[in-house]
Amino acid sequence: MSSTLTAPPVFSPETFDSYVMTTYGRFPIAIERGEGCRLWDTTGKPYLDFVAGIATCTLGHGHPALAKTVSEQMQKLHHVSNLYYIPEQGALAQWIVERSCGDRVFFCNSGAEANEAAIKLVRKYAHTVLDFLEQPVILTANASFHGRTLATVTATGQSKYQQHFDPLVPGFVHVPYNDIQAIEDAITDLDEGNSRVAAIMLEPLQGEGGVRPGNREYFQRLREICDQNDILLVFDEVQVGVGRTGTLWGYEQLGVEPDIFTSAKGLAGGIPIGAMVCKKFCDVFEPGNHASTFGGNPLACAAGLTVLKTLEQDDILANVQARGQQLRQGLGALLERYPQTFSEVRGWGLIDGLEIRGDARLTSIEVVKAALAKGLLLAPAGPKVLRFVPPLIVSAAEIEEALAILGETLAELLEG
Repeated sequence: MSSTLTAPPVFSPETFDSYVMTTYGRFPIAIERGEGCRLWDTTGKPYLDFVAGIATCTLGHGHPALAKTVSEQMQKLHHVSNLYYIPEQGALAQWIVERSCGDRVFFCNSGAEANEAAIKLVRKYAHTVLDFLEQPVILTANASFHGRTLATVTATGQSKYQQHFDPLVPGFVHVPYNDIQAIEDAITDLDEGNSRVAAIMLEPLQGEGGVRPGNREYFQRLREICDQNDILLVFDEVQVGVGRTGTLWGYEQLGVEPDIFTSAKGLAGGIPIGAMVCKKFCDVFEPGNHASTFGGNPLACAAGLTVLKTLEQDDILANVQARGQQLRQGLGALLERYPQTFSEVRGWGLIDGLEIRGDARLTSIEVVKAALAKGLLLAPAGPKVLRFVPPLIVSAAEIEEALAILGETLAELLEG
């Protein structure tokens, strides 16, 4: 019996859109291959990638260590199920626990699923350990983003993601970010009603909400409030974890430890995986409480372990810190050049934002489209913030190249 390999069909947007649901506003290019921090589309045009699959391709594209691991693991064993022990899953969980504040790990496939797991864990802890008779409430922040499932989109503090999906899941209250008085008022108001606050769930740095870092003093006071009131502190590190901020975990930037934190995007460098990590005292899940068919399979866990080991062995965190500082300095120079257009540069490590003034006519999507035409891939974080999240292996020369392209782009848009 013989088989014949046929060439893939020639790509066309029209054919694509005939079969794929239009749930994304796609840019008019089709990516065919990548290497390091570079991508090439189906016409052969190269791009410098400062999106990294939205903060996901930790080691860039085609990294030799990750490619080798995935190839070898695929030939050995890629999936069984959680009916059995999976050695790769145990090894990845051990690595995470030994290098974080957590004690136990649950694996799934995405950030939304990791946050769903955290939400379910909080609710069971509230009912079984704290003996809540009232409705347990989770406080989350305005402008947050926690996922697209019904529970996580309800947790998300942005109404645009919730429109037409009601009835939403009860048990969430949104408060302003970095505002400790708002937290204290919400706890008091809910305690006077028929609900109690079971957890506070926040991003250490809001990504989709405009690349807004958490305030260190705010989070330290938050930890005190949680300890005083038997409230679990949950960090959504889906976008900021795994070295993105210049430390392995985002919470390290704030000097506090959460009781639960989630990870996903960068954890396996682009191979789908999610993780919910918790401290032992709130590990109340039992067999049958929660599960995932694909979660923690050998392929994803082998990839995740390779990404984490490579971060450590190649001292990539030092590169993130240096390149992040270099990037923010360059963006600061553009702010000084165009003070009537830009208002702030902010971020940690290699998750950085350049904010456009509210009264400026320019939008982030206009800049993204213009930069794309010049071979630089950027992502918006709302209508007025440009987001920069390159692979963590990005070089000094590539940072300078990106800044040069962005400078040319802005000159044409603002001076041309």
